[in-house]
Amino acid sequence: MEPLSTARPAAAPPTRVTYIHDADVGNYSYGYGHPMKPHRMRMTHNLVANYGLQRHMHLVRPARATREQMTAFHTDEYVDFLSRVTPESVTQLTGDGTRFLIGEDCPAFSGLFEFCTISAGGSLAAASALNAGTADVAINWAGGLHHAKKREASGFCYVNDIVLAILELLRTHLRVLYIDIDIHHGDGVEEAFYTTDRVMTVSFHKFGDFFPGTGDVRDVGMKRGKGYAVNVPLKDGVGETEFAGIFRPVLQHIMDWYRPGAVVLQCGADSLAGDKLGCFNLSMRGHADCVSFMKSFGVPLICLGGGGYTIRNVARTWTYETGLLVGQELDEDLPFNEYMQYFGPEYKLDVPMTSMENQNSREYLEGLHARIIDNLRCLNPAPSVQMQETPRNPLNPAELDVSDDEDSDLDERINQRLRDAHVERYGDELSGDEEDDGGDMDLDGLGSSRRASTHGMVRNWSHLGGGTSRLGGDLGARYGSGSSRSLMNGLGRASPSGSTFGAPPPAGLGMGFSNGHAASGSSGSPLPPRPKRSFFAARAKKASPNGGAESATPRQGTAATRPQMPPMIGRATAVDELMSEAGGAAADTPLGGSPRPSSFRDTPPAHMLAT
Repeated sequence: MEPLSTARPAAAPPTRVTYIHDADVGNYSYGYGHPMKPHRMRMTHNLVANYGLQRHMHLVRPARATREQMTAFHTDEYVDFLSRVTPESVTQLTGDGTRFLIGEDCPAFSGLFEFCTISAGGSLAAASALNAGTADVAINWAGGLHHAKKREASGFCYVNDIVLAILELLRTHLRVLYIDIDIHHGDGVEEAFYTTDRVMTVSFHKFGDFFPGTGDVRDVGMKRGKGYAVNVPLKDGVGETEFAGIFRPVLQHIMDWYRPGAVVLQCGADSLAGDKLGCFNLSMRGHADCVSFMKSFGVPLICLGGGGYTIRNVARTWTYETGLLVGQELDEDLPFNEYMQYFGPEYKLDVPMTSMENQNSREYLEGLHARIIDNLRCLNPAPSVQMQETPRNPLNPAELDVSDDEDSDLDERINQRLRDAHVERYGDELSGDEEDDGGDMDLDGLGSSRRASTHGMVRNWSHLGGGTSRLGGDLGARYGSGSSRSLMNGLGRASPSGSTFGAPPPAGLGMGFSNGHAASGSSGSPLPPRPKRSFFAARAKKASPNGGAESATPRQGTAATRPQMPPMIGRATAVDELMSEAGGAAADTPLGGSPRPSSFRDTPPAHMLAT
């Protein structure tokens, strides 16, 4: 493996960097004693400002995400719950708190929904900046909450801002690459795109008896997405040289082969040495080397936050990486700032490695690299989607004043704008005879039939996906009532059966799950339960002599025995059918025009997640 010291990327040309920050994000608290502290974003921003980095970036205070934007991925029921839940009402709204996995790990703190709107709004603003071409790099350190699921909170995460940002990027970019260097597996993002080749997910994480317990190297995706989920499971104590030795060749191969239009990099800082809940041994510069390497490709890049529970090191690292992204060398001596007392006694911009034992042997890492490359070689390079002009919506007969009344004025003319729209939309569908005859078509019938079929498809995939989320199937079988996941309590009691996700969908759909039972008419047996895991189990390891021993709790649901992830139903399936009915894929941006606003609550753009 190439040592980190000799593997620096070439200097990249100056880039346009958009820095996204809402000062209110630091006002929220998960509660006394909780390791997730939004205050770290305020510390980071203050350090960035005192280094003068704002002079090299475009500063943006983002609009807060709306409920409508959140339901691009999350269900209406779940988003409505988040908007109403308070510490006082959580028991009333959730029964025993398990319905949406609101508990010790994901408490219902005061201002919860506002905090979610800030995090998600920032990541959506970052994606919009890349889509509009106004930035080459966009930074949102308040984002990166990668554990949140379609209809449940998980791992200190409530709304998956990463999935929302990637969906926004897919309006413009054919392929998006997601990279996760948080110590915990990026399970929420992987699940969301498990069946599509439009998004490749790559996660470098601690694997074993460690939250969330997923991310085996054999988990590679399903259906069209088979091979497009890449997992790099690592062991305790991995250092900067070993991490770079696996990160660089894997990402070099993926960038050469997959050729994404945009990259989303989750920079979780709990992989740093000395993190309260982590067990890796990355230095600040080893962590930032991943950012530098991805920047060197010159592909539009979003950098997001994530985990990180030793907040002084989080602020140091994200500040250093901000300077790296804008091409500024930062003085090792910290400038005076409002939170100077946090950085003592050394007051340096540095997070050094420790003497922690590295359990990742050279043979293990080389074998892991070889297996990942072999998996990637089985795939066709650079899958693509044909980009065409976005079809206009079928003409509204009311606008055309089309009437079935035989007494209507046949000499009444359509204005020029609507006539041009009609010709552009339907002109290629007229046969030569029809054109000669003046295009004798039933516009009213054509428009209404297309609308009926399209809206019917939307209704169908709403049922298949479970609720109103437009992405993914209901993974209740995997995370159903058979086991309640918690990060705080490790392997704990199961939640009451039959109450986790409401009533099951109608029998016979054969897709989607509810309450741990398959919705297919042929089988109703529950899948094996998934064990509860906890961030806080890591605290037990800190008390051990070697600082890295794993919990003695026996692991359940190992890679050899746990069930294969059920297929994600929703866009990846429904849009294919919708496209075949509409006659092909299309981009969401008309040629020569600006991006068209699109609502996930209405008929989705035909190019979304299509292959």
